[in-house]
Amino acid sequence: MAQFRLQGTKVLAATLGGGGDTVKAKNGSMVAYDGEMAFKKLSGGGDGVRGMVTRRLTGEQMTVMEVKGQGTCYFADRASDISLVRLAGEKLHVEASNLLCTDGGLRTGTTFTGLRGASQGNGLFTTSVEGTGWAAVMSDGPAVLLRVTRDTPLQVDPGAYVAHQGDLRQSFQSGVNFRTFMGEGSGESFQVRFEGDGVVYVQPSERNTLGGDV
Repeated sequence: MAQFRLQGTKVLAATLGGGGDTVKAKNGSMVAYDGEMAFKKLSGGGDGVRGMVTRRLTGEQMTVMEVKGQGTCYFADRASDISLVRLAGEKLHVEASNLLCTDGGLRTGTTFTGLRGASQGNGLFTTSVEGTGWAAVMSDGPAVLLRVTRDTPLQVDPGAYVAHQGDLRQSFQSGVNFRTFMGEGSGESFQVRFEGDGVVYVQPSERNTLGGDV
């Protein structure tokens, strides 16, 4: 299993020990490496035929590279802030444009999101990451983890949503966010409501600069 650590807040260092260690990262996000590394561009869309078909239907394009070898590889993308998520059998849901890198042993797929994804121009699906290992998530500014409990549901602006994990249910409710009220928004008039038990990652900026999918 690869070992992930942060170099500052905007660079991920992934150390591979050889013996089959791999990571999957956003294509073009490698900024440096030491040791012996091999890079291979992969087809996008999650694992298996279902993921590929889903991305084609929704118009999303994922470009992922596989890195294997022995040494340390450094990843970054557009000076985005990076958060590390350690999974131990759980599932992480994350916007595809916010996913930088995962341990090669983690399974990726697609999850239906409905209105949230469509409103952001990312189609109707987002990315799920599941298994045991590390994932690196990007955000426009330092990500904030907000706790959701069964007594305290959470409403999130769709443009600020980055990821979530835990036993959470999503729904959509109409409303007017501050940017729309001031005439500066894109006309969105709903929020994403999370109920249950888990955490939601949000960024302190609306999604408009991170660009394309992994």
